[in-house]
Amino acid sequence: MNHTSVGPADGRLMIYFHGVPGAPSEINALNDYAHKHALRIVCQDRLSLNFSSNDVLYFQSLAADIKEIAQGKKVDIVGFSIGAFVALQVSRLIPDLVKNLHLVSPAAPLEGGDFSNHMAGKTVFKLAQKAPLVFKALSNWQKFLALYWPKILVKMLFATASAKDKDLVKNRQFQNDIQLILTDCFAHNTQGYIRDICRYVSPWHESLASVAVKTHLWHGEQDNWSPIAMSEYLHKQIPAQTFIHRLPGLSHYSCLYAATPEICKLIEQS
Repeated sequence: MNHTSVGPADGRLMIYFHGVPGAPSEINALNDYAHKHALRIVCQDRLSLNFSSNDVLYFQSLAADIKEIAQGKKVDIVGFSIGAFVALQVSRLIPDLVKNLHLVSPAAPLEGGDFSNHMAGKTVFKLAQKAPLVFKALSNWQKFLALYWPKILVKMLFATASAKDKDLVKNRQFQNDIQLILTDCFAHNTQGYIRDICRYVSPWHESLASVAVKTHLWHGEQDNWSPIAMSEYLHKQIPAQTFIHRLPGLSHYSCLYAATPEICKLIEQS
């Protein structure tokens, strides 16, 4: 499995699960924090893996890869958005290896409440649930845009940006970074994107009962991609020690950028 990493090679290990849509290059924004706090941050290129949406070996493969990277040492896991769902599933398989689980703007099980009606991506999720062939066609159209008109794809996906995310979208560096991330995801790993979305929209709330890792939930109070009610739900359902960090005035990506330096600091100090 391919990986992207930042920070010193001998630093404390942090595994980062990128969002969906997303790509391993998300961790480039963490490079300075990785060096400042002596962290080796690794992101698996999981969307390139050839597993179906029903293949239980998918999470097992990710967990086995983390074991190989860790070589017996404890790891801290960070998951962003739908990447938080994947992080939860993987952490359940290696609880003795994980010291802390940090979920940023986490996407909770859709069956856990009336969440989808308050999510900017509700149409995508409903298509994945009710009309998978139409969802696949939509994903391939997004692939076409990513290949030939990536700027249009960025504008479409961030048309509903709220709170501080509106400021991010105007930032040229963010525009360049997110364009590369979306191109990597849709143009090169469409099938992996489809798989992760289909896995996410399938019922998985029962799996939360077996989460045995201390968990931190970081959420922008004005997030309209994954509403803060999702973290509130996870806080109630996860039996392990769990904390909510509410970030006022922030939405989805703005929460990620505000939370990650604090997470890196906490990991160094823990």
